[in-house]
Amino acid sequence: MKDSRHLPAMSLLPLLLGVLAFFYVIGPQALDPQNIAWLEQGDPATHYLGWEFFRHSPWTFPLGLNPSYGLELGSSIIFSDSNPLLALVFKPFNAWLPQTFQYFGFWLLACFILQAWFAWKLIGLMTRNPLIRLLGCGLLVFSPPMFLRMGAHLSLAGHFLILAALYLAVLPNLYRRKLAWGALLALTATVHAYLLAMVALIWVADLLGKTSSQKLTWRQALIEGVMLFALVSMCCWQVGYFAITDGVKSGGFGVYRMNLLSPLDPAGWSLILPDLPKAGGDYEGFNYPGLGVLLLVPLAIFAWLRDRQPLKDELRGRAWLMLALAGLWLFALSNQIGVGAQTFSYPLPDFALNLASIFRASGRMFWPVLYALILLVIFLLVRGFRPRLVVTFLLVALAVQIVDTRNGWMGLRQSKMLTPSSVWASPMVDPFWASAAAHYPNIRSLMPENQSPRWQVIADFAATHGLKTDAVYLGRMSTKATNRARQNAQDMLGSGQYYADSLYVIDDSVLAEAARNVNSETDLLTRVDGLVVLAPGWKRCAQCLPMHDEGRQMSPLVLMRPGQTLTFNYTQRQLVSGWSIPENWGTWSQGRRAQIDLRVTPQARSIVLEVMAFVPPQHPAQRVVVSLNGEQVLVTRLTQLHGNQLEIPISASIRRHLVDDDRLTLELQLPDAISPEQLGVNDDARVMGVGLKRLSVN
Repeated sequence: MKDSRHLPAMSLLPLLLGVLAFFYVIGPQALDPQNIAWLEQGDPATHYLGWEFFRHSPWTFPLGLNPSYGLELGSSIIFSDSNPLLALVFKPFNAWLPQTFQYFGFWLLACFILQAWFAWKLIGLMTRNPLIRLLGCGLLVFSPPMFLRMGAHLSLAGHFLILAALYLAVLPNLYRRKLAWGALLALTATVHAYLLAMVALIWVADLLGKTSSQKLTWRQALIEGVMLFALVSMCCWQVGYFAITDGVKSGGFGVYRMNLLSPLDPAGWSLILPDLPKAGGDYEGFNYPGLGVLLLVPLAIFAWLRDRQPLKDELRGRAWLMLALAGLWLFALSNQIGVGAQTFSYPLPDFALNLASIFRASGRMFWPVLYALILLVIFLLVRGFRPRLVVTFLLVALAVQIVDTRNGWMGLRQSKMLTPSSVWASPMVDPFWASAAAHYPNIRSLMPENQSPRWQVIADFAATHGLKTDAVYLGRMSTKATNRARQNAQDMLGSGQYYADSLYVIDDSVLAEAARNVNSETDLLTRVDGLVVLAPGWKRCAQCLPMHDEGRQMSPLVLMRPGQTLTFNYTQRQLVSGWSIPENWGTWSQGRRAQIDLRVTPQARSIVLEVMAFVPPQHPAQRVVVSLNGEQVLVTRLTQLHGNQLEIPISASIRRHLVDDDRLTLELQLPDAISPEQLGVNDDARVMGVGLKRLSVN
């Protein structure tokens, strides 16, 4: 093969590789800017909603403030993790954008392309052989830690920023270094704080290293340090890092660590290697490089043992960079060092723990070390073997890497290739909601908190109708602002006096107090689509839709009439026991018994449950035994994941009982319930039988 310096078209190879890998792993549907179906689950929901509120909000100063998404709780685009870089790029064009618009698919495509590009540049410092460079790029593109972030933390998929920092740090002659490092640091600051911490530390190490080796004078280093620190500070200010003055630290340091065995633990990402035991929070420290990379390690060690001089020459003068990488590794491990299922701890002073808690998910900090080690393996192969052998090694390793990690990236692809949709399904379908949106500029949750059970339903409604809301999910939130908002809410509940410009969705935990003190002459308190709403001044609004008012007779359990439906994608009082945490689609049972309490009118003839069944290939059926008020009424066997309906008859004797007492206890016995962990599917220890989506009364 010709030297790639003499074939300029070769530079297109990594770009093509990045594009092909994107379509292979993610698929084309994420690139549709009007498709948000793949953003509905988990953290991507707040990424998208943060942008949706930001695009329609007036410009602020600093630019990244997002007051419509949070109200008094305070918000900026950085804390919804909505990729401020792209949010600021697209906001000026909001008037020309379609009603539904997302840029996260473009971001993921850019991550693939730039990951390949900077890998190509880095390996180009070792060899000009285009095949070696391309195959090495493939190993760095098929990176399980990067792919994992593409499932949930989309901005954190920008691992190319780490490769770019490593490239600038090892480039022999970096011209216009202030411009190069300044551009990289500014770009990273507008993407994510964790990536900024990694890139900034590599820059500081490079600055100190160049100064120690006298490639820079102390005066030059001081000027660069001050200038770039000021630049990064300004970028952080403008995208909203300083929008909150407290609450930047959070609990979890030492929990969300890197396990010492993490590089050997596939955690479900290998077809061949078994998962290793670990603690519950170690998933944040997922740093499995892939079996293809691991297979190259013995060959690299062999090459190093034969000739240690190339590595010595390469590391000479890079002590500061090595020290920075070692520091990142130690921080990733935290002071609670996990070795498999065992933990060994050492104390840290309070001030150190407080600082560390700013980056509580410390396990992520190993990423620069991981990429440096993969590059080291490739370097030792290039220096230790003939090019044809290196090509063979890398080709086999890449093939193994792609095939062996299929377990992980196929799940990622499936989550991105959902049926396209420009809207999310919402339980808020009653005409009341449209009438309320025309009357109130704000919709609030009582009690206000970060990531309340109904936050996404309320925030999606607010975004769709152009309202402001305090129902949010943010990476960080001001503790003082939250406490003030909760105290204010408590005062309103006690006095029955609410903001006239706001519609309130009441949590079950404060429903009794809201009902006790509601001003029934002016305010509406009722239940709509399973949500308890308090509408100040509704009864004196001539344009507002007439509604049945439950007022002070409101009960925590809704009285279900024929034709009414409950959904279970947020907390419901009806779920008494045996249920897991609600998810966007519904709620999994947990254990082998689950209970639902209802209030039902005597006119009801049956109850219909729409459920999923936990029936993976290793466990093809779930038996379900249903009882009403202790009377067994249904025995069935479910064999498919979706499309299951359990029609539960209400006997004549139970209906007679409902005349005097409308309470109904529905119990599910699930003798075949089992956990994914027991089946070896993943590390989810919940004992699951059915997933409850909807309950209807006929």
